[in-house]
Amino acid sequence: MRRRFSKARLMIGLLTGLVIAPDVNAPAYANSAFDTFIASVRTEAAGQGVSEKYLAALDTLQPEPEVTRLASSQPEYVKPIWAYLDHLITPNRLILGRENLGDYRQYVDGLEAQYGVPAEIIVAIWGVETNYGSNKGSFQVLQALATLGYEGRRAKFGRQQLLAALQILQSGDVALGDFYGSWAGAMGHTQFIPTTYLAYAADGTGDGKRDVWTSPHDALASTANYLKISGWQRGIPWGLEVALPAKFDYSVAGLDQRKPASFWRARNVRAAAGNAELPDRFGEMSLFLPSGHRGPAFLVTQNFRALLRYNTAPAYALAVGRLSERFSGTVPLKGIWPTGDRPLKPNEIFTLQRFLRSAGYLIGDIDGVAGRKTIAAIRKYQRDAGLIADGYPTPGLLTHLRQKNQLKN
Repeated sequence: MRRRFSKARLMIGLLTGLVIAPDVNAPAYANSAFDTFIASVRTEAAGQGVSEKYLAALDTLQPEPEVTRLASSQPEYVKPIWAYLDHLITPNRLILGRENLGDYRQYVDGLEAQYGVPAEIIVAIWGVETNYGSNKGSFQVLQALATLGYEGRRAKFGRQQLLAALQILQSGDVALGDFYGSWAGAMGHTQFIPTTYLAYAADGTGDGKRDVWTSPHDALASTANYLKISGWQRGIPWGLEVALPAKFDYSVAGLDQRKPASFWRARNVRAAAGNAELPDRFGEMSLFLPSGHRGPAFLVTQNFRALLRYNTAPAYALAVGRLSERFSGTVPLKGIWPTGDRPLKPNEIFTLQRFLRSAGYLIGDIDGVAGRKTIAAIRKYQRDAGLIADGYPTPGLLTHLRQKNQLKN
């Protein structure tokens, strides 16, 4: 921590050539923006009934640089999809998942009966989020959320979650000394953010507390409850890999386009495994191409969208779905990931977004992340340019945009 030197001590040091030790009793240099933010949160939380015992914890907080760094490098958006899946669906995670399914079988089967969410999906989320409770996060929740909340593109989220975190402390469900989580303030075995915890956490043991930090039962019940409320439909899968015919019109792909099974059947889209026709009971589905037209294709259902309520990254929802399938054995994909392709780096996606905006296609942030708005803009540009409209950002697309529109970096 930097300390303040008085003008007199600095002058003496300059004149005498002596090294003057800092005054340890002088106040630290203040981060005025952070201090103003904390004061504002303190006032609002007090108005919501949070006691001084927990408000005082705000006074010791400082921004955490590691939180800022991690917020800019989320693996769901930075890693190629095949590398992201390989990172999460590992032999060890499969072994532990099968063991936990066995150990908690009666309990998770009861949750499935109550909420309609398959036991394998519940345990897969547990595995993806914290490797079954082995990595629940080492950041102080208040500090992490204060860091996110005082500035930057996550400021609104951080402030909202910080106020909710103070309400959790006030409720007595967790002690301040045990209040740890991820860099984003996600907490417990299945990583609930504070607002989601307050709204949807469940008491799975009947002891009057919703302890997602130390009780797997409460955490798993909370996950099942949240997915049900998020629209999970009993008896249908999250999605399935499909085979597409030659000369397929990729402009109908994208999570923003939902079509009934009859629409896909009319276009000769069939299940990749067994070549079966798509049943109407799956409801409206979207064609998801996580690596463009050269990789595996998936039709995803309403249950995939429920998973997106848990984490908005489609790669995350795919990882949960695939992990849940793998618990029962090897379920190989028919499509092959284009691992020889070079995915765009974040700075290249940033440039691509600028080009798309200059060409009149992008509505959204220029942030170096190929999110859903960027993918939709890519698809519109590809369609208008006579390219395969799969929405996938590639170096070739970046070059095409630059040359076609005579754009400069």
